[in-house]
Amino acid sequence: MTEDTERHAQKMAKKKAARDKIMATKTDKKGLVIVHTGKGKGKSSAAFGMIFRCIAHDMKCAVVQFIKGGMSTGERDLILSKFTDICSFYTMGEGFTWETQDKTRDTEMAQAAWEKAKELIRDPSNTMVLLDEINIAIRYDYVDIKEVVAFLRDEKPEMTHVVLTGRNAHDDLIEIADLVTEMELIKHPFRSGIKAQIGVEY
Repeated sequence: MTEDTERHAQKMAKKKAARDKIMATKTDKKGLVIVHTGKGKGKSSAAFGMIFRCIAHDMKCAVVQFIKGGMSTGERDLILSKFTDICSFYTMGEGFTWETQDKTRDTEMAQAAWEKAKELIRDPSNTMVLLDEINIAIRYDYVDIKEVVAFLRDEKPEMTHVVLTGRNAHDDLIEIADLVTEMELIKHPFRSGIKAQIGVEY
């Protein structure tokens, strides 16, 4: 073993010992409130990654889509064709708000989605419930942020994970969340004239 290799091994051994010491203190488990927000791409993609992880572990889960409803997506088609026994999927929106241009209808659909979301979250057999684009519905006041916060704080089963996606997450939601990730936009092909592509965006 060379001196450089030995030095590296000693350094890594110290890092492992320090890491093991930290990990030994992390013993609690709980259902998390997880928020994916920000202007960058990947909020729903990351959330669906967790849903597929639950599916792979044979853990019951559910998805409620608050806004996206006007187009077929790979994740929805796959879940509906192969995994409905373990993942409930509800597309409650009718498309992005600038497409529907009907606030009354959008509000009604968002309220129906929120009622379905509460039903799924209350079901303790669901390990994870994804509320896709709920942050948009909250931002436009289709769903009351105070009601969302109170429900997650007071009624969510202890071990259920709830994932909430969409830009401009409300400060009150961020405050009660256990995990918040902000996707930062650095570059996006749309700005270069490239439209959304299958396999990348949907």
